[in-house]
Amino acid sequence: MSAQPPASGRPLVIAHRGGALLAPENTAEAFRAAAAAGADMVETDLRLTVDAVLVCLHDADLKRLCGDPRAVAEIDLATIRRLLPSVMTLQDAIAASAPLGLLLDVKLTERAVVSRILPRILAELSEAGAAGRILLGLRDLDLIAMARAQAREVALLAFAADPDSAARARAAGANWFRLWQGTATAKRAAAVRAEGLKLAVMVGQPRSVALPDYPPFPVGRVDREGLDRLLALSPDAVLLDDPRLLVEARAGHADVTGLSPG
Repeated sequence: MSAQPPASGRPLVIAHRGGALLAPENTAEAFRAAAAAGADMVETDLRLTVDAVLVCLHDADLKRLCGDPRAVAEIDLATIRRLLPSVMTLQDAIAASAPLGLLLDVKLTERAVVSRILPRILAELSEAGAAGRILLGLRDLDLIAMARAQAREVALLAFAADPDSAARARAAGANWFRLWQGTATAKRAAAVRAEGLKLAVMVGQPRSVALPDYPPFPVGRVDREGLDRLLALSPDAVLLDDPRLLVEARAGHADVTGLSPG
């Protein structure tokens, strides 16, 4: 997918964890299934192994995926691959996602760590010629500013904890702003647009324990009623585990949304 996807309507369909309801999450198999289902982008998570390899794993440890309670940061890549043969590295994900867009959710938040690996991430994207189809997601405004100073051409998504921090995210250099489904109101959507940012909405619950006034679904899950309410806000992208739901729901929408930083 180029910076201006020719076949994509609005909003962009982003397959969360690669399309976690289509195949094992964060795998090349999920990426292929998401592409076949009509997704515009795939999202995957980045964590760092003890031998400094960036791998596509959502959780901080391996307990949920294979019953091993050790943290990803305590294990080397070879061991992780014995436990999870389908695990991808960043390089694998860049290759497996083409030609779709790729949203990289950098789970690391320690500034000292990210400051060391950010140049590596940007270099791998550049060397692969993939910068134009990448959306880099960061959780700290200082890290967004750091990334923007190093790469003008990469689109940056603010995974902000505060749903009312769009102005600060824009000042830091973000191009996109994430709202959770439960905080995505017309007022907040308007505030995001007023800052010149594009809006991405993550469906489902933000925590494993349900929060009040949130949709009754875990992260990545949504029903048609929920999608219809989100479409009324005209988001630029929606993240969900089953991209087929949004492909069907957005049928007939003709607007085109791109990833360009500006």
